[in-house]
Amino acid sequence: MPTAKKEATIEELRVKLAGAKNLFFTNYAGLTVQQITKLRTELRKDGTTYAVVKNTLFSRAAGDELAATLEGVLAGPTGVVFAGDDPVAPAKALKTFADDNKTLDVKGAFVDGKLVDKNAFLALASLPPKAELQAKVLGLLSSPMRGLVGVLAANPSGLVRVLSAREKQLAESAA
Repeated sequence: MPTAKKEATIEELRVKLAGAKNLFFTNYAGLTVQQITKLRTELRKDGTTYAVVKNTLFSRAAGDELAATLEGVLAGPTGVVFAGDDPVAPAKALKTFADDNKTLDVKGAFVDGKLVDKNAFLALASLPPKAELQAKVLGLLSSPMRGLVGVLAANPSGLVRVLSAREKQLAESAA
């Protein structure tokens, strides 16, 4: 029977899980308190949070279906990053921190309803930010329209240049 403190922790984790669309699981063993604080500070810049969790309490908060999916990553010391809609920014922050601090190990991630391994996490961390991808797509979509406008504008402007040249020609011949 869980104690009142454990029940409160489970409820707090349920609230965090409800607000997080993406989760990243790390092994924090070997990190100092200062290093974990630095990691939390880096992750807060993107609106994500990092929590050290007990695996059994996290499994209870996650529910049977999600806990069964996460069974492989919920082993040993576990830290969880609770991220919002954009999984790229926290993935980049975690990868940068893991590169600087070799003791942090990313176990896996739960992105868009799927459990992904460390290799998929590294691929995700190498993507450009969401805003940059949206700008690239917008540029690709607008490029043909700009070309069409340029072609359509070329004919009238060419006609105007020809008429202007003919006007100068007639003015010179009359003079």
